[in-house]
Amino acid sequence: MVKITQVLDRSRAKKAGIRAGDILISINGREINDVLDYRFYLAEKEIFVRIERDGEPIEVKIKKKEYDDIGLDFETPLMDKKHSCENKCVFCFIDQLPKGLRKSLYFKDDDSRLSFLHGNYITLTNLHDKDIHRIIEMHISPINVSVHTTNPELRVKMMHNKRAGEVLSYLDRLAEAGIKLCCQIVLCKGLNDGAELDRTMRDLEKLYPAMQSTSIVPAGLTKFRDGLYELENFSSEECAEVIAQVNAFGDECFEKYGTRLFYPADEFYVKAGIPLPEDAFYEEYAQIENGVGMLTELQTEFSAELEYLGEYTDRFTAPRTVSVVTGYAAYEHLCSLCTLIESRVKGLQIKVYRIKNNFFGEQITVAGLLTGTDLEEQLKGRELGDALLIPAAMLRSEGDLFLDGKTPEELAEVLGVEVIAVDSRGDELISAILGI
Repeated sequence: MVKITQVLDRSRAKKAGIRAGDILISINGREINDVLDYRFYLAEKEIFVRIERDGEPIEVKIKKKEYDDIGLDFETPLMDKKHSCENKCVFCFIDQLPKGLRKSLYFKDDDSRLSFLHGNYITLTNLHDKDIHRIIEMHISPINVSVHTTNPELRVKMMHNKRAGEVLSYLDRLAEAGIKLCCQIVLCKGLNDGAELDRTMRDLEKLYPAMQSTSIVPAGLTKFRDGLYELENFSSEECAEVIAQVNAFGDECFEKYGTRLFYPADEFYVKAGIPLPEDAFYEEYAQIENGVGMLTELQTEFSAELEYLGEYTDRFTAPRTVSVVTGYAAYEHLCSLCTLIESRVKGLQIKVYRIKNNFFGEQITVAGLLTGTDLEEQLKGRELGDALLIPAAMLRSEGDLFLDGKTPEELAEVLGVEVIAVDSRGDELISAILGI
């Protein structure tokens, strides 16, 4: 049962007499508990909506086009609370956060609905048979799964959850039902790497074609690990070994299926000092949200967009000086892009600043985990020009706050320059650089 908070004017629900404050009980006799139930059972052309008002049940009939909405809003987008994580993973980034950050950063979600709706990754440990049955019945696909290892005992050890091993059987059930799976392996040195990684990739390969792709990403280790499981970062040589191991297996898969299936994250290449693969290697960039191919895609888009540079420079006003900031991981790549456009646009000067992550520790090198505090401390007094460009990934989805709670406006005031958040797309970066 879900409380209705608003009924849109002139909607089918409004015309049927449904009101804000009514309790939605069922659609066509099927109980409604959350947004997935609601969307799935709403898809029919004729629906019987059962509500409760002042303790009395009421049923209304609504005719509509298939998949059309009827105009109801609820207290939350999911129509109930998010499902929190029941694990205590040895590599959990949230456990490595210092006190005093935004409250929302400390919430660990592990919600299959968010996996489908927003691409979040789940571990399966808070799902049960009825949940798997619902996913299959509704054909909720794809589902993004943080696998980490297919060794049941090791998975229990890494996730500190006694169900972590047994729920691996859900992968087979989902695959057999045709549910597409996108998987993730957070690689921890000395735990799920080496022979264990080989085992995991072999087991996941068996789920093809349901298993669409798997990213292998290094565990992010901050300086706030006192009292946590002892983990070490991969050395440059070890990163090179991981790349060789994963890509050798990916080559095998490509020969068999025409797709690599397994991809190392960009961080491995950067730390190993190995050039990133070309655009074709990443196929459809299925794992880009996990930092797989992100730098290559930016390079490809940026270079392609330069073919139309004349259309940009027609609106460019010289002279213009801009500053661009990034983390250590993307610094060299961003420098090469900025040098390229700077050499082709007269009157343009670009300063690229590499920011060290003092807040979380210098082992964290990705731009998305830099804070407003680090930017302020390391850029204060620098020549920043007409604008400071920051990756949009540094801010929360609303675009208004850094991880440490500072705002772009506060940073702009301290540094005395306009701060512009830029999406990681070639055309967006070029437009921001040129100020058009």
